[in-house]
Amino acid sequence: MGEGAPARPPRGGPHPFSGPRYAGLTIGLLGGSFNPAHDGHRDISLYALKTLGLDRVWWLVSPQNPLKAQAGMAPLPERLAEAWTVAAHPRIEVTAIETALKTRFTADTLAALIRKFPKTRFVWLMGADNLRQIPRWRAWTRIFESVPVAVFARPTYCLNALSGQAAQRYRRRRVSVCGVKGLARQKRPAWAFLRNPLNPASATAIRHARATRIAHPS
Repeated sequence: MGEGAPARPPRGGPHPFSGPRYAGLTIGLLGGSFNPAHDGHRDISLYALKTLGLDRVWWLVSPQNPLKAQAGMAPLPERLAEAWTVAAHPRIEVTAIETALKTRFTADTLAALIRKFPKTRFVWLMGADNLRQIPRWRAWTRIFESVPVAVFARPTYCLNALSGQAAQRYRRRRVSVCGVKGLARQKRPAWAFLRNPLNPASATAIRHARATRIAHPS
């Protein structure tokens, strides 16, 4: 690999020209910085695979989240490699496909994925904390209009999320728990709130613990 060439992920993940590989499948999309990936991401993914009847979950490792500062952000190849290690499951695939798509915002990424994978069904996966703050995202209503959305419970965020702007705007389009298996086939907008087992893992806490160990080695 020449100097300045983009680092390749340690394993083959989805890319813009892999549409035929995923034709006819239902894919859950879990986006984020994964700085770092942790067991909470994995637990949500496994729960989504089972509860929503998904064929795969893709971890969309963002080159740079527009709402997060670059300071303290690990390099993309490092985050990709660690995400693959944490995922450790044949139906969870890690990708930095947004780099190839040249997208930064979720609404644009979804539009590009729908074009590149016309025979694949997608479901957007996110935590309750993101449901609360999604009105801050660029063109956030396009997300709900583009794909069904599955929201996962997270410690301390559930009540605030369900009373927030997004949940209230689409309250009549919420799918009951008994209907989540068919969420991917629902007419958009459609979303569901899942009462998954809570995992207290936090990327912020992990980064702080690592920084502490470096500053104060035993």
